Amino acid sequence: MVRNHSPLIALSAIIILTMFVSTSVAWTGTYHLDREWVKIWIKQNGSIDLFYNITITLDSGDNINYVLVGQPKQDFTIGEAFDQYGHSLATSDASSGSDYKVRVTLSSPLTTGQTIWFTLITNVAYMIYNDTQNPGNLGMQFIPCWWPTTVNDLRVVIVLPSGVNVSVVQTSVNWKNTWYEDDCLAVYWEKQNLELNEQYSVGVSFPSEYLPNYVPPQQPDMGPPSNGFRPPNLTPYIFPGLIFLFVVGALVLGAYAVSKKNYIMPQIGMETLGIRRGLTAVEASYLLDMKPTKIVTEILYSVLKKRVVWVEATKPSIKLQIMPKFQKNPRKRKELLRYYETDFLEALKPDGTLDETKLAKAVMNLRDNVEQKIRGYCRRDTIAYYRKIVAKAWQQVEQAGTPELASNAYNEQLLWLLLDPNVEQHTQTVFHTRTFEPNPGWLWYWYGYQHYHPNPTYKPNVESPTQSAKPPTIPGADFANNVATALEKTANNIVVNLEKFANSIIPMPPAKASSQPTHHGAACVCACAACACACACVSCACACASGGVG
Repeated sequence: MVRNHSPLIALSAIIILTMFVSTSVAWTGTYHLDREWVKIWIKQNGSIDLFYNITITLDSGDNINYVLVGQPKQDFTIGEAFDQYGHSLATSDASSGSDYKVRVTLSSPLTTGQTIWFTLITNVAYMIYNDTQNPGNLGMQFIPCWWPTTVNDLRVVIVLPSGVNVSVVQTSVNWKNTWYEDDCLAVYWEKQNLELNEQYSVGVSFPSEYLPNYVPPQQPDMGPPSNGFRPPNLTPYIFPGLIFLFVVGALVLGAYAVSKKNYIMPQIGMETLGIRRGLTAVEASYLLDMKPTKIVTEILYSVLKKRVVWVEATKPSIKLQIMPKFQKNPRKRKELLRYYETDFLEALKPDGTLDETKLAKAVMNLRDNVEQKIRGYCRRDTIAYYRKIVAKAWQQVEQAGTPELASNAYNEQLLWLLLDPNVEQHTQTVFHTRTFEPNPGWLWYWYGYQHYHPNPTYKPNVESPTQSAKPPTIPGADFANNVATALEKTANNIVVNLEKFANSIIPMPPAKASSQPTHHGAACVCACAACACACACVSCACACASGGVG
């Protein structure tokens, strides 16, 4: 039976190889990588979070529809992928045999002359091994994804476990710089102008005490470098098949001129090094360093816009009432509100005032959520991104052709406009030659108008604003003054005891400043005799597979 089936198996292998080659070499053209930025977090369970930020330019040839990003081993989990425009990109496991890859499908085909950058996060298991050259140490060697083209700018950051410092860490090559991220040492390397399929290996080694509960796996047999799929030997069966396989092998090696090593089973946590999109205006208020009272004011305006609450009084502090339809249906309120709005309402006391301690917890919860969301992203670029959103919101108001359109734009963009530190003056500038035409449903405005205007002449139907009579047009100067007064007094009257509120907010641990480069000239970065600055000698190389496009 074995003899009868062997030719069939061989023929099946030929068919599979034919399909493999037809799909692998179909794309023709030239491209290059402007940058490949990699960030890795080593975690307490021996895994790493692995982040890629890749900028690719199509120089000529067929459109690029997807990019293949190599991974160190089979046991990886794909996280999120985004492009520079904030599009969430479809991803899939494109591994074949021992060639591990993630396929990232672009939001639209990349055409000749175009450039796109995108980010990808994966998690890879068991990446940390015993350092056989340094007993008592654990370590990892890592080779970023290499490409059958040039890479202009390669950067690699490895964030070590908490407590590791420069006096105990060893590296396989000299680092370019180090700094601290939330009490964790980050080691940085860079290399420019990598050639086709050039592999750049970096390694770190540190005492095992910094991963106290981790048991490293057995060191795998390295063996010879693997090129992934290996065809069966068809010599005993069909001579033409042997020739075909020879041609197939040449095509595969030509398209994927890759030398692949096994690597330490890792779990990689990659950071995006890019912009964290998708934050709400309230979340961005923390990122833009607004004071806690102004953050709470932002949340108040958020629930006013959703018509969840109404301000009954403002002295000696804000006194709120939950709107009847939400009092009767708490489930609907929960479905409509975001986490920070729910926390805000939970800070309401029975008399309608806000509990200072609970309100402080709401601010801290917002802070912690935002910090978690931007973990692994470039904070500076993210802040600049949201400042641009604020500027664009103002542009929509400024470019509106009529007072009605400008008023509607102001309402629609309100929460973003409030992030402008000069919102009062900016409002005055925009409306000094315009009138303001409010809508009965804008409870955020009528709250300020009724409580802070010296002579209010209009009172909307709070429970059914849309049934109210059309409100009068307001001179732009009066509107701007009212906005300024409302914002200032709300921040000052948000609670009875501002000092108690401020003292209840436990500050984040202070971030440690980046240090100057620790490597100078031929100085060695590790404590080895006769050191050639190659002292992290983990036997396994954690090499990603090659990259590609299609």
